[in-house]
Amino acid sequence: MDVLTPRWSDFEAEPILDPELPIVDPHHHLWPGDGLVEYGLEQLRADTGSGHDVRCTVFVECHAARRTDGPEHLRPVGETAFVASAAAELEAAAPGAARIAGIVAHADLTLGPRLGEVLDAHEEAGAGRFRGIRHAGAHAVEPEKMMIPGRAPPGLYLDATFQAGVRELGVRGLTYDTWHYHYQNQEFVGLARAAPDTVMVLDHLGTPLGVGRFAGRRDEIFAAWKRDIAEVARCKNVVAKLGGLAMPDNGFGWHLSARPPISDQFVSVQARYYRHAIECFGPERCMFESNFPVDRLSLPYPVLWNAFKKITADFSAGERTAMFSGTASRVYRLGTDPR
Repeated sequence: MDVLTPRWSDFEAEPILDPELPIVDPHHHLWPGDGLVEYGLEQLRADTGSGHDVRCTVFVECHAARRTDGPEHLRPVGETAFVASAAAELEAAAPGAARIAGIVAHADLTLGPRLGEVLDAHEEAGAGRFRGIRHAGAHAVEPEKMMIPGRAPPGLYLDATFQAGVRELGVRGLTYDTWHYHYQNQEFVGLARAAPDTVMVLDHLGTPLGVGRFAGRRDEIFAAWKRDIAEVARCKNVVAKLGGLAMPDNGFGWHLSARPPISDQFVSVQARYYRHAIECFGPERCMFESNFPVDRLSLPYPVLWNAFKKITADFSAGERTAMFSGTASRVYRLGTDPR
């Protein structure tokens, strides 16, 4: 099996749990053939239509379809235009399918006075779907040991110009999505405190790593991660995306297995991360995410959402609604009826 193009159809499908529970998937990518793995509207529609009640989704920047000419700072706007066009195409071709309701784009938040020009351009290109910016702070200390290394410079969150850019997002009512590694959680706390009026979305639970120098240290890293996540959660402007822990660089090795894990296996290994985050942030500040197609390298879409439902089986109906759709709808301004 090609690790970049898994074929889970070879294995018996799990029954869909709680198929009536509405879902907003607030984190997926589209790659038109030049990304980590090809993932377009056909694949997205197949995943979101595979049994769970996925009402709508939010696209998050992944450097797809950037402009290849023009001013460098405006080239990310090509991605927003590409996704807005794809979203309209999907709605026209499949009116009952999960729609792409929001776009989290990329902008260089260290641009200073030129940042406004980029945000205005995203707003225009997004055709009503532009919701925020992700300028990831992930800095890989061993990029050669990773499949998807973060390329941000060290200390980005502490840069005064960057912090001013994050504050500008709050002024405009836009969100700031972040992605970084577990050893950067404390720096992120500093950023959250420096921009208290900007709603920040912590992607992938602060990405506890399990490869390179971090391999074989899972319990040690988990203990430090727990303390840091509790401190992040004390920043009331931060909400947490619950997911993204099946990436190859998390070190669980599922992307190398002959068959994907079943949801019970996923829960047995990863539930402690999710339950701790929910305890710290509370359901009203948590949203489950697929992070597809990156986590698709490890397991199928229906299995992932089954696992999330098992992890939250003891929560109230209202709490589950918040985590599976309500928080994402509120944070990304998707409306009360995401369909």
